[in-house]
Amino acid sequence: MAIPDQILKKPTKLTSDETAIMREHCLKGYELIKKIPFLEEPSEIVYAHHERYDGTGYPRALRGEQIPLGARVVALANTLDSIMSDLPYRAASSLQSARKEIQLWSGRQFDPDVVGVFLKIPDQIWVDLRQHLRNVPQTKPNN
Repeated sequence: MAIPDQILKKPTKLTSDETAIMREHCLKGYELIKKIPFLEEPSEIVYAHHERYDGTGYPRALRGEQIPLGARVVALANTLDSIMSDLPYRAASSLQSARKEIQLWSGRQFDPDVVGVFLKIPDQIWVDLRQHLRNVPQTKPNN
C-alpha cells in the first residue's frame, strides 16, 4: 500500500532507506481505513500485522496478547502467502516448506495458538483455497 514499485519489485536486498519506506505501509494503510466508520476497528489489524509475537516486530514492537488476534492471524496468512508465491527475489516454495517455516517461528514471530490451529488445517484446504483465488476475476477500479 503506497509503496513505490521500484521497491516492491526490487530483485535484490533492500537498503536501510528502502526498508524504512517499506515499513510505512502499516501506518499508511491504518490511516487510510481508520477514517471509514465500519473499518475503524479492523484498521488495528492493518496497523499491527507486522508485529511479532516476541515483541521484535514493527511498527510499535507489540508483543503477545497486545497484538490484536486478527493481526496475529493475518501475520501468519501473509507469511504463508509470501512463502508460496513467486517474489522478485525468490521462487515460491511448497505448502510443506511453509508449514515447517511457520512452525519453526512459533512463539517468536507467530502466536503459538494460531500456529497450532493452522497446522491442524488439512493441506487440501490450502490447495483448494489458492486454486479458487487464482480463478476469481480481478476487479478494476472505476476511472
